[in-house]
Amino acid sequence: MFEAIAFYLFAFLTISMFYITVTTSQALYALTALAAGMIFISAFFFILGADFLGAIQIVVYSGAVMALYAFGMMFFDTTRDVKEKSGNKYIVSGLSILAAILVVVIFAAPMVSTNITANYPIVEGIGNTQEVGMVLFTKYLIPFEVAAVMLLVAMIAGIVLAGKKMDLSLTLMSGEEIQHAMEEQNKKVLV
Repeated sequence: MFEAIAFYLFAFLTISMFYITVTTSQALYALTALAAGMIFISAFFFILGADFLGAIQIVVYSGAVMALYAFGMMFFDTTRDVKEKSGNKYIVSGLSILAAILVVVIFAAPMVSTNITANYPIVEGIGNTQEVGMVLFTKYLIPFEVAAVMLLVAMIAGIVLAGKKMDLSLTLMSGEEIQHAMEEQNKKVLV
């Protein structure tokens, strides 16, 4: 019964967070809801006993969303006041009715879910992390290594492309040239 209640609860929360992500006009609200939705997705893995995948979901996807969140905070003016509009009464009523129906379904679902069995049961004595590691480094070793090389190439290409956008190389300039470039930059800032 616990699994059914947890599943429906996290399903509702995940869909709600992604709905907020898509419909909000505030960038920081969208990024926060996106991070919360990713964390709620990891709850499904924990419920299914896939602890390794749940932890990876939190670290990789939520960490990436938090990096996106940091960039969003840098590029958007977060100091201005947020003006909220009052919600539509029909939407609030509809969501309340939907929540009530969801609660009824959550408590009725365990009666139906007693016949559900796993197609691939867990092997006793071997944890989930060990099983993932054995499959990853035996059957899928070559695709795993190719993906690692592709990520390395993408990282190096990003560094090279970012480096080419620099106008001046400070390492190749003399002290007088650096001082002159700094004065020019200060003149542009003051104007």
